[in-house]
Amino acid sequence: MAALLFLTTGTFFVGIPLAGQAPKATSGATDASSSLEKAIAMADRGNCKEAVPALRRSLAGQLPADMKKKAAVTGLRCALTLDNRDAAVDFIRALSKQFPQDPDVLFVLTHAYSDLATRVAQDLARTDPQSIPAHKLNAEALEMQGKWDDALREYETMIQKEPNSPGLHFLLGRSLLSRPDADAKTTERAKQEFQKELEIDPKNAAAHYVLGELATREENWDEAIVQFSAAAKLDSSFAEAYLGWGFALVSVKRYQEAIPPLRVAERLTPRNPSVHYSLGTALIRTGQKEEGEKEFAIHRSLVASAPAANEKPQ
Repeated sequence: MAALLFLTTGTFFVGIPLAGQAPKATSGATDASSSLEKAIAMADRGNCKEAVPALRRSLAGQLPADMKKKAAVTGLRCALTLDNRDAAVDFIRALSKQFPQDPDVLFVLTHAYSDLATRVAQDLARTDPQSIPAHKLNAEALEMQGKWDDALREYETMIQKEPNSPGLHFLLGRSLLSRPDADAKTTERAKQEFQKELEIDPKNAAAHYVLGELATREENWDEAIVQFSAAAKLDSSFAEAYLGWGFALVSVKRYQEAIPPLRVAERLTPRNPSVHYSLGTALIRTGQKEEGEKEFAIHRSLVASAPAANEKPQ
């Protein structure tokens, strides 16, 4: 529970004025300000049970922004101390809505979300540690730690328990491909897992997409077209599938057919340089030179601006 320990140390308030440093309230907000000061004082003394309701009420009051921020951050700390998740969510929602770009708030929210996720995971482990969801969560944690063999055993255990459960073969295939030491044999096994997934759940767009990617690596364009088009038809918001579909069609010089899926990819991800380059190629090859040159110009502009966008402000 490292996140919880962090949240209760006081570092949680970095960059946020202490109660006694809050700016003077306006006359119309004197009562609200006084109530807030009392609630914060209670929280500072460790009396969170009484402080949380008052701090929640303060969120709807007429208070300066920095006082509301202080109230919400203090309330969030107390709610987590009490394991009052409903109240914690209210404070998180208030902070996210009113201070969406405040770095101090974003720092606090990062740890709050992490803490809540940890608690829910512990609930799952206590409730049914042998359930498929518990195994999934454990496998994901093992993957994050780079324990690929242990994660593999978790997925295999799940499949042994429920061999026809949708999603399990996909997760195993994805884990196999994610290994840093994945070789041709591992990739082939992953492909087989995605194919098994589609036998169980033919509507798994992600499995179709990954098979399309694997076919693209092998320059098996016919297979890539089949898989990418299936993924796109199953999920109309799957921009990468439309791009893969269009790219594969361009690769086999079926330029006219490539234009519609690339137009969809362009609409879904207008700032993806690869989309504009493939679309520009297809347009020019079908005699639409002016439109094609426009796409190439957009591609050049996006590529040129990408380094600047990644620079950190000094």
